[in-house]
Amino acid sequence: MATTQDILQALLGLIAGLGLSAACGFRVFVPMLLVSIGIHADVLHVAPAFDWIGSTPALVAFASATLLEIGGYYIPGLDHFLDTLATPAAVVAGALLSTAFITDIDPWLRWPLAMIVGGGVAGVVQVATVATRAVSGVTTLGLGNPVVATGELAGSTFVSVAAIVAPILGLIVLALFTAWLVQRWTQRRAARTPVPPAPRVAAAA
Repeated sequence: MATTQDILQALLGLIAGLGLSAACGFRVFVPMLLVSIGIHADVLHVAPAFDWIGSTPALVAFASATLLEIGGYYIPGLDHFLDTLATPAAVVAGALLSTAFITDIDPWLRWPLAMIVGGGVAGVVQVATVATRAVSGVTTLGLGNPVVATGELAGSTFVSVAAIVAPILGLIVLALFTAWLVQRWTQRRAARTPVPPAPRVAAAA
């Protein structure tokens, strides 16, 4: 029978996985690199099947991929191409990290839960960043995209660290970001909704 400590540990792992999944929506490899460093330094513990994330080859691979990803988003034109690749990659990375941090749950339930929740969160955040970049590209002719890229990098790093160090804080940040996305979506939808013309008052004969 699971104890209160086991349930709390599983819950914190789920929250950490959700936060890291959201971070994958900003940048795919930044949270992967941070988790790899944590496992390699023996300060993070994941499900045994995912210890390979902290291996030296994986650490080198994630570091190289992170540098290429960060640099690519500052090159005009290439950033939009990377978005087409990042969306499915973010879903996979989010599901992978969620599965790694969801422990004490039967594998038959862990993988579907990670795919639906972790992959879903990563996908939603990634779609939002793509939409933001598209708006920036149209309104600033691409000049504002480096600012968006810097914000995404900062968001990925902050959410990743928060999810690892303080999972509850990471969940709060994720909730606030989700609320902000909903507000932005509502405002844009309201702005696009045409206002019906006021009825004309018939002139007196």
